[in-house]
Amino acid sequence: MIKTFHLKTVARDQMVEITSLIEEWIYEQQIEEGIVVVSSLHTTAGITINENADPDVKTDMLRRFDEVYPWDHPKDLHMEGNTAAHMKTSTVGHAQTLIILNGRLMLGTWQGVYFCEFDGPRNRKVVAKIVEA
Repeated sequence: MIKTFHLKTVARDQMVEITSLIEEWIYEQQIEEGIVVVSSLHTTAGITINENADPDVKTDMLRRFDEVYPWDHPKDLHMEGNTAAHMKTSTVGHAQTLIILNGRLMLGTWQGVYFCEFDGPRNRKVVAKIVEA
């Protein structure tokens, strides 16, 4: 079972929580147990798991990414000018593998699944594959 989710981001750097999209799809498929791999199909956007209770976590993460990987670094050579986006995506990673238990994602109390946009705004695709146990 494979599903493509279409997202539209609204900022250059943005973390979009997609936990409910994935869980709704798992519920529709009536999957009780297995794993789901969630993958960004882009070199300038990734997938991460992080806190979903305090919105300042997203703000702080995006700020710190900009501090580590500034957008306008004088030594960057990539002709598109988005080296920072590529670096951020490589740091976050393009995919996450999650456990499905009792028809739900097995996440900690404060965890959520995020699509991390680093070169937006854009129309994006996230693909998920369920492997049933």
